[in-house]
Amino acid sequence: MTRKRTGEHILVLDDVADLLDLFKEMLENEGYRVTLGSMVEGELGRTLDEVKAVMPDVLILDFLFGNDPLGWQLLQLLRMDPATAGLPVVVCSGAVDHVVELSAQLGAMAAGVVIKPFDVDVLLVEVRRVLDRSKAESARLPEPPRTDAAGAGEPAETDEARGAGRT
Repeated sequence: MTRKRTGEHILVLDDVADLLDLFKEMLENEGYRVTLGSMVEGELGRTLDEVKAVMPDVLILDFLFGNDPLGWQLLQLLRMDPATAGLPVVVCSGAVDHVVELSAQLGAMAAGVVIKPFDVDVLLVEVRRVLDRSKAESARLPEPPRTDAAGAGEPAETDEARGAGRT
């Protein structure tokens, strides 16, 4: 009875293979395209580059990889990089103490949060919420000025500016 999505792309980063399989199945059943991955310490730069190459519509990110807060570190890198600063992120973690401790920062970073173990519907609602918020914010951004055919960087002349329609 769930409405199929329009094929938005979700990247899931987690260190538990069985959970990755579960994410893939449940999200694909909802009509999302899904890419799975993990991280290891010392490879955050590579992971950031991979996220930028994939550029998903949403990133679902575990907080701890092993005992290391690699998800938190990656989220900070994502928010500092202009290419990924606005990427919708849902932190999905069982590290409740860490998530509570950093809740103000997570909120400031516009990251959704889902605590493991989670109800599937709770995760799906949070994914939809961060997607919708991102789309709403994008719709409010002003469009960059158009340039003329010469590409001189000046705003394109409009019909109104040229006097079109004057009698």
